Amino acid sequence: MDRIADFLFEAGMLKRTPRTGWQFLGSGTESVAEHTFRTAVIAFALARLSPEVDADRVLRMALLHDLPEARTGDLNYMNQKYVRADEETAAADLTRGLPFGEEMAELLAEFRAQQTPEAVLAKDADHLEMLLQLKEHLDVGNRNAEEWIPFSLRRLKTDVARDLAQRILQRDSSAWWFDKDSEWWVSGGKT
Repeated sequence: MDRIADFLFEAGMLKRTPRTGWQFLGSGTESVAEHTFRTAVIAFALARLSPEVDADRVLRMALLHDLPEARTGDLNYMNQKYVRADEETAAADLTRGLPFGEEMAELLAEFRAQQTPEAVLAKDADHLEMLLQLKEHLDVGNRNAEEWIPFSLRRLKTDVARDLAQRILQRDSSAWWFDKDSEWWVSGGKT
């Protein structure tokens, strides 16, 4: 149980690890944990729209995909031109001694290899999370976001992810809560 407790503390490090992969956008202070949460939700949705995949496996990969960054940090795109994080060693070290470590190591290796439909779908979820952030930035006037969107789209491998990406780009990121046709915004629900 001590090793599991240590692992859970390590996973908590992602709450304090800033997501810096595309900091040049002025993207704010999102943590790797925040990114991972929405990636897992996206993976759940994509897997439910893709009956040919093992949805549970897709979700587990999405949930775990950035755990090695608790040890390596999140390198921004400029860093990645010059530095390579040894995620394989980080994954081996973080899973060592855990009763479920072998399963985690296998899932992380599968995600990195991108050779199964489940891994490809989980990676598409990762890319869609970035696209959602880009669209949110675009909708509040960050003109730099528009330059990144075509590259983000080109990373998508599955039809379901490409279809969802087009819908994301067509929508206003605040449309889910801001019903502009409602009188509620005038009266606030009060008469």
